[in-house]
Amino acid sequence: MIQEKNSLSVSRFLASPFGAIAIVAILSVCALSWISPVQAQSGPKKDSGETVAKPRKKAGSGESETPAAAELPKIPSKLNKKGQNELPEGLPTFRTDSTSVNVDVAVLDNKGRFIPNIPAGNFRVLEDNVPQKISNFAIGEAPMTICMVIEFSNLFQKYWTSSWYETLQASYGFLETLKPEDYVAVVAYDLRPEILSDFSTDKRKAYEAMQRLRIAAFSESNLYDAITDTAERMSEIEGRKAMVVIASGIDTFSKQTFDQARKKIQAAGVPMYAVGIMQALREMVDARGGMGAIQRLDFLQADNQMRTFAKESGGMSFFPRFFGEFPGIYGAIHQAMRNQYSLTFAPTNQAKDGKFRKLRVELINPQTNEPLRIVDEKNKPIKYQIVAKAGYTAPREVE
Repeated sequence: MIQEKNSLSVSRFLASPFGAIAIVAILSVCALSWISPVQAQSGPKKDSGETVAKPRKKAGSGESETPAAAELPKIPSKLNKKGQNELPEGLPTFRTDSTSVNVDVAVLDNKGRFIPNIPAGNFRVLEDNVPQKISNFAIGEAPMTICMVIEFSNLFQKYWTSSWYETLQASYGFLETLKPEDYVAVVAYDLRPEILSDFSTDKRKAYEAMQRLRIAAFSESNLYDAITDTAERMSEIEGRKAMVVIASGIDTFSKQTFDQARKKIQAAGVPMYAVGIMQALREMVDARGGMGAIQRLDFLQADNQMRTFAKESGGMSFFPRFFGEFPGIYGAIHQAMRNQYSLTFAPTNQAKDGKFRKLRVELINPQTNEPLRIVDEKNKPIKYQIVAKAGYTAPREVE
C-alpha cells in the first residue's frame, strides 16, 4: 500500500510542471558529464610547437625539446650563398671583346617608295671612312613600334586655331594608317613631356589618349627635353622602332641644349621622323607682312633642327604645306620603316672608348667600285636616297 502511494506520488510529480523541469536539469547534467572528457582530450594545446609567429621554448622550461637545427646533419647544396652554381675547379674561363653593330637601311626612290631586291654585294658600310666587312644581311617586313611625340602647347595649339586643327589632323591621320600588329604610344609635350598612352596594339587606347588634346595648359614648348626623354626610354626596345614627331620645331625652355639633344638622339639609336606643322600658315602670314625678320629666322632654325635630328638618327623630315600631302608622308614613313635592309658587321676598331663613330652606307658596283646605277622598267635611271643612322656610340670598358 505504501509502495503504491509512493509510485502514485512520483507519477503525479513527474506529470506536474515542476517534474518536467527536474527531468530537463538531470539530463543536462548527464550530457555535460559526458562531453567534458572529450573536450579535455581533443581541445587545442597551449604549446603548438615552433611556428613562424611563435618560436620554440628554450631549454630549461621543463618540457622536452627536439634537437636543434644545428645538430642535424646538413644536406649538401649545389648552390652557393648567392644562389649561383659553383663551377668545378680547373675549368678554363674566357671573356669576349667582340662587338657587332646592326644598321637598318632603307633605299627609297624620289617618290619615297622602297626599292627592293638589291643584292648584299652592292652595299658598303664605312665607319669613320674605313670600309667594314658585312657579316649578316637580311631583308623583310616587320611590325613597327612607333611613339608619336606631339607638340601641344598654348604657344601654337590654342583652341580652335588653324595650327590646333592641323596638329590633330596630322596625329589622327597617322593613327589611321597603322596596321593591327603595330605597337603605338602617344606622348604630348608643352612644358614637359607626358605619356598619354603606353605601347599597345590596341589602337583604342591611343584614340582615347588623343581625346585629351583639346585645351593646352602651358605656353612653353620644350622640344629637346621631349625627344631626348622619349628616345632614351625607347633605346632598350628590340625590333624596328621610331619616333614620329609632329611639331613646329620651336624650343622655348628646355633643360637640354641643342648639342646635348643631338648627342643623346645619336646615342639612343631611335630613328626620328619629323613632320613640321604650320608651313602654309607661316607662308601666308609672311606674305602679308605679319612676320618680322627675327620670327622668320626662328622658324627657319626650327626647320633646320627638325631636319638635323631626323637625319642624324636615321629618319626623315617632312614639311607639308597642304593637308593633301599627309597621306604621301605617312606612306613614305611606312615604306622606310617596314621594308629595310638589315646589315650587321664587326667593326675593325674594337676599342671600347665610348666615342661616337660616324657611319656611311653606300650602294656601289663591286666590279668598278663606282656608285650603283638603278634603273626602272624603262631602263631609265632612278634617283634614290639611302636612309640609315649617321653613327653609333662605342661601348665603354667595364672595370
